[in-house]
Amino acid sequence: MRGNGAHEQRGVGRHRAATRQNPLSSPLKSLAEAISRLKSADSRKLMAVTGLVGALGAATVGGVAASAGAPDNQVTLQSASRAEAAQAATRSLDRAAISAVTPVEAAAPKAAPQAQPKAAAPKAAPKAAPKAAPKVAPKAKPKAAAKPKAAPQPVLRPVAGLDMTQMRNAQAIVQAGQQLGLPKRAYVAAIACAMQESQLYNLASTVYAESYNYTNQGEGSDHDSVGLFQQRPTSGWGTVRDLMQPKYAATQFYKALDNVQGWQDMPLTLAIQEVQVSAFPYHYAKHETRAQQVVDALTR
Repeated sequence: MRGNGAHEQRGVGRHRAATRQNPLSSPLKSLAEAISRLKSADSRKLMAVTGLVGALGAATVGGVAASAGAPDNQVTLQSASRAEAAQAATRSLDRAAISAVTPVEAAAPKAAPQAQPKAAAPKAAPKAAPKAAPKVAPKAKPKAAAKPKAAPQPVLRPVAGLDMTQMRNAQAIVQAGQQLGLPKRAYVAAIACAMQESQLYNLASTVYAESYNYTNQGEGSDHDSVGLFQQRPTSGWGTVRDLMQPKYAATQFYKALDNVQGWQDMPLTLAIQEVQVSAFPYHYAKHETRAQQVVDALTR
């Protein structure tokens, strides 16, 4: 019975061993596939894998031999350990295969990142053109002091029995005295002299035909005397042309009168005589009153 029982037990064990799938069959298949992937790998990695396969095969043979005489539970534990070892080896082979297939890619140094072009430095803002200095308005030239307006001339009206021609000649005599800055008594003396010499008319001379070429109000024949004051060109009073101008003739009279020392205190007729040197020195006195009226009318 024992022998039969042992035989039966061994028969049963062999049957179970024969029917139980080898736990290393699946890792070995994986290992074979990894080896096929390593065909193109380099020799050193292939040698490493071959050694690993040999070790795995030895372990497998030993495991099979051990499992033949071991109890089922021990066989099961040992098979599980060997299966885990085979799977670990398979994973190592897979990793080796992967690294063998793409060694260049793994070892290739990463390309240095291309330096991004530096951002262009912001252009400096164009300098603002310097502001032009504000134009300074030219200083206004000081206005010249306004000349004092001449005193309005009184309306010219004949007085003292004179006509307008005589009155205009008297006005020219007064204006010449004013320009020289002489007092009114000098104007009275000049008009009284012209009343006696020419009756206040600008006379040409029969001696000088030239005298008729100028404005005149009649003629005289007393030697070579011309004009309002009957002045003689031959005595140095001036040219015929000049002496026929009432203002010029009056100015010549005033200059001679002003050279008479103390003329302001002399009787009017004597002061005039010092200038004219007339044969009738007292005839000028009779015109003094009328001459004063004319001056008053022209200087109001």
